[in-house]
Amino acid sequence: MARYYDVHPRNPQQRTIRGVVDSIRSGALVAYPTDSCYALGCQLGNRDGIGRIRAIRDLDERHHFTLVCRDFAQLGQFVRIDKDVFRAIKSATPGGYTFILPATKEVPRQLLHPKKKTVGVRIPDHVVTQALLAELGEPLLSSTLLLPGEEEPLTQGWEIKERLDHVVDAVLDSGDCGTEPTTVVDFSEGEPEIVRRGTGDPERFA
Repeated sequence: MARYYDVHPRNPQQRTIRGVVDSIRSGALVAYPTDSCYALGCQLGNRDGIGRIRAIRDLDERHHFTLVCRDFAQLGQFVRIDKDVFRAIKSATPGGYTFILPATKEVPRQLLHPKKKTVGVRIPDHVVTQALLAELGEPLLSSTLLLPGEEEPLTQGWEIKERLDHVVDAVLDSGDCGTEPTTVVDFSEGEPEIVRRGTGDPERFA
């Protein structure tokens, strides 16, 4: 049964955040709010968590997982970015974008696209997410909480608790967090390719 945390959207309780992060470090899979919609998250090296995300979302090996990063300095540890791409991404973060880029050796092999050796990265503009990342001290391995056969992601904490009670370990609820996933931009070949149109304005990369 998943633990349910009611978190203040603007001033998240530090004790609660610390407890959630302790559970993440102990192997928990959590559902948490972001600036686009809810996501599933676990610690970077959590093989069991990766498998559980794949099972919940019915994902194949070609799915790009996302490393949700606190800031640009952290993001730069896990992906390779040339000068022009750096400027383009820096101007759009934090915000509702996920960028697909060549991964560094810091990224576990099981997270990489099997052919491209790429991974998704993003910097969210959300107080609760940023509080989690600050306490954790590393990126959260994440995937949008979009269930198989459904067109829209789950956006209400109580509904997530009700529907996923036996497949996640914790649900953080800080109220409404949006209904649209991020805009996904693939920079792995140098030039931007819009893979998914979402909450971030795709025209700036068109």
